[in-house]
Amino acid sequence: MNTRVSMSDALSNVEVLYELPLIDSQPSVEGANNAIVYEANFDTNFEDKTAYITGISKYIEEAVLHSNLSLLLEQGYQHAMTLYTWRCCSRAIPTVKSPEQPNRIEIYEKTVEALQPEVAKLMAIMHFSMTAIDTFCNQVRRLCHHEKRKEFVSEAYLLTLGEFINMFAVLDELKNMKSSVKNDYSAYRRAAQFLRVISDSTALTESQNLSMFLATNDKIRTMLKTSLAQIECYEELLADVVNTSVHMFENKLYLLPSEKHMLVKVIGFSLFLIDSTACNINKLDGKKKINVSRIDKIFKTVEVVPLYGDMQIAPFNYIKKSPNFDPSKWPICNDTSTSSMQGNLLMQLPEIREEHERFIADLARYTNEGAIQKVMKRTDQEMKYLYNMALTGLQLLSKWTNSILELYCWKLLHPADYRKGASKYEDDGEEYERATRYNYSSQEKFAMVEILSLIKGLQLQMNRLNETFYEAICSTAYIELQTFVQIHIRDMIKKVTQKKRDLTKSILIAVRDTCVDWFNGAGEAGSIEEALALGLKLSQNHGSKKDHIESNHVRFNKRCVGPSSTQLYMVRTMIESLLTDKSGYGKRTLRKDI
Repeated sequence: MNTRVSMSDALSNVEVLYELPLIDSQPSVEGANNAIVYEANFDTNFEDKTAYITGISKYIEEAVLHSNLSLLLEQGYQHAMTLYTWRCCSRAIPTVKSPEQPNRIEIYEKTVEALQPEVAKLMAIMHFSMTAIDTFCNQVRRLCHHEKRKEFVSEAYLLTLGEFINMFAVLDELKNMKSSVKNDYSAYRRAAQFLRVISDSTALTESQNLSMFLATNDKIRTMLKTSLAQIECYEELLADVVNTSVHMFENKLYLLPSEKHMLVKVIGFSLFLIDSTACNINKLDGKKKINVSRIDKIFKTVEVVPLYGDMQIAPFNYIKKSPNFDPSKWPICNDTSTSSMQGNLLMQLPEIREEHERFIADLARYTNEGAIQKVMKRTDQEMKYLYNMALTGLQLLSKWTNSILELYCWKLLHPADYRKGASKYEDDGEEYERATRYNYSSQEKFAMVEILSLIKGLQLQMNRLNETFYEAICSTAYIELQTFVQIHIRDMIKKVTQKKRDLTKSILIAVRDTCVDWFNGAGEAGSIEEALALGLKLSQNHGSKKDHIESNHVRFNKRCVGPSSTQLYMVRTMIESLLTDKSGYGKRTLRKDI
């Protein structure tokens, strides 16, 4: 007898399967499947900059520079991928063993034919490096001009300059590590010279330049440092880049492990570029332009960072290579008695377990409450709670992933020493095996599997709430932005209007008009600046308790959409321009007139 089951009952039966316990106690390390969802990408690389005509024109022009620099950064990382994936081609090509070999001409012709496309890639990398260095130095020269020195430089622009510095460091280290690049070009040049393919003076000069570019270690950083040395006061701008990176690292203003490691590389490489015979970083520390003690703690916390792929570097080596390196200024990094947290995963495991249990409990409590109540429309407070929960979950996933990644990098730079009583390694003494196969204890292997299972398990749990989290993030971002521009900014506009601070008032109004979304499309009735512009007196309610109560009851549209990247950049930059610098490590406070 056939029994009919309704769709709701069938779905309920499927959901019950998630609660079935596993027969074995093995951890689940399978990742979540990719969800089929539609998500609008608002990162347009400032293509929509002309739409925000209410913004300050100066920052719209800066957005154009941002767009061009972002394109260069994208090209740079494509060249980095080319270097990283480079494999030696000349080994597979037969070599000419004697000048009398009958088929030597054919071998040379095939060598040129096979290697010419690869050499074109190397030539493109050299030309790009020169172009990128010129572009970067032109931006530094523009910002360090004596007329521009007192003007405001946004945090977003400093971070973009930091990304350029990181790109130069990655390209330079990859070029140094890849000896196969030099071997391939040597084989090509030898064959090309025999066939006289490189005949005209321009091609010959290019060939010589490329040969020197590939053969000289640290060529990119040398060219960059030489170009920067010709710019007056460049060290002050790079000190701002360092201070911004230190501030973001210490306050954990990053999400992905790659963002964290980029900040550390930028700090180390920037200090290397600053330190020279004309400028001593120790003197900058004395003048409170930078804080060496804070940077010392960072370099000890993160001794090794991934460079690209499975390659890694120690950022403190940049400081050691600087001309004015003083070990006494870096006591924490030079203290070899304390072990690195990166190489000790077992000490991090109890904290990771506790964080996982606490967050999973919060996630389960919300899931159970939602299943019981079946809420169709959530309040703003509930959206904010989900927003914070999603952020916390992503931060935990990033932190745990970073622990595994940094342990792997640390082990690669600290291979096991089989000579210290470990006789079983003597027959297998290859470098990579000592860094991987013999470099992990049994407890560390179990800990890695456990942490990976926690990461995958939490990823699966959060992926089931993907749609809910996405709605909460967009709604909360919209509400907070509209609350700021429609409520919090009113008192500022009133104050600067009464004090006749026209420039500050124009910036505040531009901030509001760039992203405001009035309820039902209607503007603020009786706005303060419009009243004063018409010569009217302010209402007695402005600034009073009644006015404050009314401002807290402003109605917003209910929208599930956040600001675009250009919109957010414009708002943040204009607000940041209202801050004033204080002496000492780039700290800023709000202007007195607001």
